[in-house]
Amino acid sequence: MSVSRRMAGQVFAAALAFTIALALLAVLPAARASGSTSYSGSTSDGGNWVADVPSPWNGKLILYSHGFGPVQAADAPDAITKQALLNMGYALAGSSEAPPTASWWTLGSALNEQFETIRDVRADLPGPPRQVLAFGTSMGGLISALEDQHSNGRVDGALTTCGIVAGGIQLNNYQLDGEYAIVRLLGAGAPVKLVHFTSPADGLATGKTLDSFAQTAQQTAAGRARLALAMAFMNVAQWAPGQPMPTRRDYNTQEQEQYAVEFSLPTSGPPMSAMDFVEFARYYLEQASGGNGSWTAGVNFERLFDQSPYAREVSALYRQAGVSLRSDLATLTANANIHADANAIRWLRQTSVPTGRLQVPELDMHTIADQLVPVQQENYYRHTVRRAGDEQLLRQAYVQRQSHCNFTSAELVAGVKAIQHRVDTGRWGEAAEPNHLNQVAGSLNLGGSAFIYYRPWRLSGNNGRG
Repeated sequence: MSVSRRMAGQVFAAALAFTIALALLAVLPAARASGSTSYSGSTSDGGNWVADVPSPWNGKLILYSHGFGPVQAADAPDAITKQALLNMGYALAGSSEAPPTASWWTLGSALNEQFETIRDVRADLPGPPRQVLAFGTSMGGLISALEDQHSNGRVDGALTTCGIVAGGIQLNNYQLDGEYAIVRLLGAGAPVKLVHFTSPADGLATGKTLDSFAQTAQQTAAGRARLALAMAFMNVAQWAPGQPMPTRRDYNTQEQEQYAVEFSLPTSGPPMSAMDFVEFARYYLEQASGGNGSWTAGVNFERLFDQSPYAREVSALYRQAGVSLRSDLATLTANANIHADANAIRWLRQTSVPTGRLQVPELDMHTIADQLVPVQQENYYRHTVRRAGDEQLLRQAYVQRQSHCNFTSAELVAGVKAIQHRVDTGRWGEAAEPNHLNQVAGSLNLGGSAFIYYRPWRLSGNNGRG
């Protein structure tokens, strides 16, 4: 699929508007919070930082990492949460995480900029901070997890929300697995570019092509079965916004809701599906890493499927359609030929993949039906931390809600209070338990809360664990 230069510009403009509009970007209005003083400064690489300091100050600093998007400094995820934390006495700070000309995937410079921000903002505080808490959203959740493992005394605790905690390589790989399956099984041999995008519009054009394949596939039983297989590789949530949660064995409804999650267009704003956004964003990961950081070559798709928690759904739909699942899996394995660029893999491993070796306590929060960062990433991360021997430092909390980073301010502040309790007392106790988090959130007058007991499925991925 190709687009004219004019159309490419229009597509990019629409994508940019959509991206800025998403809550995951966490780009705040410039309004100054009442009862606080605002500061700003520059980092050594040409980036910038902002900070807000309340009066009185409680002696504690929250270091905020924003989500994927335009390189703009922010010190809180949204204006309501920002004011609530300032009212509690926290000073807030955060950097752009990259120079203005850098990729929107800011992992190459994020840690240096954030730790420089801690150092620089000390001059604007009434005194040295007694504690520093890292707090991140989406891509920023990955950054706050990395700040934990690279803390070296600079951070005392970390809160990640909707974080890409499985890391950049795993993110690239499971997305590519599903995209490749769509093209191979549903694309009728059409040549479709899946990697090495030259611009965001180039990636978005691929997203639109995949949307069209999915729309056609959804009209037949065989198409729905094959689309369910691709969506299984992509870890697509089975609970769509505005719909009831499907029952355990209602496989047809599960597939319908997955289709809605991944390929439906929003009711307002630029016409961009979750798939469109994934392809649009891949350009920036490639730009930052210097190439394609994912592969299909050498992947055994039969083995990958046999390990998938979606296997029962997919197998049932294939039986209904009367088509051979094993034949399709063999086709995928035999024709997988996308190779990663070694330099991109090296860069991602160095900058964008957690080791799980935590230095300070960490609380991760995730909605259970996230269309951009599947909740299964938390399963992968829990096993990563366990293998590193630091599972006692980690707790994970889940919110029964749909969509990426769709937290209330009450839930976010309750998360801050939970990690603060662990830092202050040296014990988790009930602080990260759903009932306690709901009680704390309910006392804040900042909106509702829906913390639940939950255990996410295994994350599918061709270099996955967990």
